[in-house]
Amino acid sequence: MSESDTPVRDTLAMMTAASIENSDLSAREHMIARIAALIAVDAPPASYALNVEVAADSGITLDDIEDILVAVAPIVGAPRVGSAVAGIAKGLGIVIELAAEALAEEEAEDELAEAEAEDEAIAEADAGTAL
Repeated sequence: MSESDTPVRDTLAMMTAASIENSDLSAREHMIARIAALIAVDAPPASYALNVEVAADSGITLDDIEDILVAVAPIVGAPRVGSAVAGIAKGLGIVIELAAEALAEEEAEDELAEAEAEDEAIAEADAGTAL
């Protein structure tokens, strides 16, 4: 069993990296095709969330997403595009929520470390005055 906290996400990330590496498309072109495919298959929000980081790293912007939606609309239809807009918004919300949780956890760890350092400094000061 994997020691990772996110084995499914890690596996999908490896698959994405291998897919990009084994393609003659640029990373940006690859992600445009992938986003278009997600729209076409009516992907759930989690699928968009799993692709946000790679898409951003390849230079995909929200304006690009809008352009992709416009490009595929005549093929997939308005209901599928509407569903994709909702899925993308929810997927981004998932990513933002996870980032906020990670930040809060990091801040709590920092506060705990500061409190422990203060306690240690006080204990050392008390030990010095006791001599």
